[in-house]
Amino acid sequence: MASDVEWHVAFVTAAGLRLRVARRGAGRPLLLITGIGANIDMWGPFARLVGDRELIAFDAPGTGLSQRPRYPPRMHGLAQIVRELLDVLGLERVDVLGYSFGGALAQELARRAPHRVRRLVLCATGPGLGGTPPRPLAAVMLATPARYYHPRLLALTVPHIAGGRTAREPGAVAENAGARLLRPPDPLGYTYQLYAVAGWSSLPWLHRVPHPSLIVAGDEDPSVPLRNARLLAARLPDARLHVVTGGGHLFLLDEPQNVVGPISAFLDEEGATPQTSGAL
Repeated sequence: MASDVEWHVAFVTAAGLRLRVARRGAGRPLLLITGIGANIDMWGPFARLVGDRELIAFDAPGTGLSQRPRYPPRMHGLAQIVRELLDVLGLERVDVLGYSFGGALAQELARRAPHRVRRLVLCATGPGLGGTPPRPLAAVMLATPARYYHPRLLALTVPHIAGGRTAREPGAVAENAGARLLRPPDPLGYTYQLYAVAGWSSLPWLHRVPHPSLIVAGDEDPSVPLRNARLLAARLPDARLHVVTGGGHLFLLDEPQNVVGPISAFLDEEGATPQTSGAL
């Protein structure tokens, strides 16, 4: 991996797909699920600051160096792939941090395999259909993976997608450009992710997800406006909300030092284990 964070990287087969997986550290496992089109190299800024736990990250099917499925799965199909990946890795139960698109998948995983999830951290994400949509310009730019393919396209588009520090400070985009551009998603794989989340909504069943949940959101996020986080926090039975003042969509990457503390404190808590049995 092109990062100053040391990972153990391997390829494993889960659900018939060859997936790239990275692991580092020791302790209670935290599964990291990336945003749309992203790859595991992009976790570096966050991973550098998180200690005393094992981190597990993977390239989603059709992104990074992971194999694209023959047919596009919906969100429940992606959750099944993640569940089988946990089986292959010998991980019975994990904390899960989902970022943006990955937050939707984390919600679906908690619904479909509740016994495999201990705690949820949902960052810059929402409930899908029924939530507040992105600002129009951000929505247009999220519809294409162009930002992953050329530095100029990255510089032109990401500030409008991200807002926050990325938009305020001209050098912020360049700080993490290398990891983003190194492993661009398969164009069809990116389309598959758009298909997976199209029409998806967690609102009908969020009230049945019992896991302790931390919702983290920036108040300057044009892609997932803050109202989505407030909606998640209101619907989940055991949730709390942490708002990053001045934070944009990429706060885990462009200002991780402002969110690692609250996330780590939440994951380190010892609380009652939610009663789960089968899919919710």
